[in-house]
Amino acid sequence: MTLCRILAPALACFFLGLPARAADEKANPRHSKAGVTCFDCHKEEKPTKSAVAEEACFACHGDAPAMAAYTKALPVNPHAIPKGGHPGPFPCTQCHLQHKPPVVKCLECHPTFKLTPK
Repeated sequence: MTLCRILAPALACFFLGLPARAADEKANPRHSKAGVTCFDCHKEEKPTKSAVAEEACFACHGDAPAMAAYTKALPVNPHAIPKGGHPGPFPCTQCHLQHKPPVVKCLECHPTFKLTPK
């Protein structure tokens, strides 16, 4: 499944006929290796803002339920939709920072969860 997640952006570009572009070296190393560029997420050639719409994440990684299914085997599923009164769901960029190391938002309130960011 990991190989699929790495190849998905490149295959999407191939099948959608999008032009190939050089990867952004400042981006997440997995995104850079897959040929994902600034434009792919920010929808700007030279982005001046850090905000990325969740739809950009969903285009390659699937929506929240798809990510919850992908991470269901973890001790605590960080992508599962919280039930009753619990805050969330949170935007992807709360944990997946791309230009900085990832964080686990859950650990702010649940420091004993065994979750390691990727």
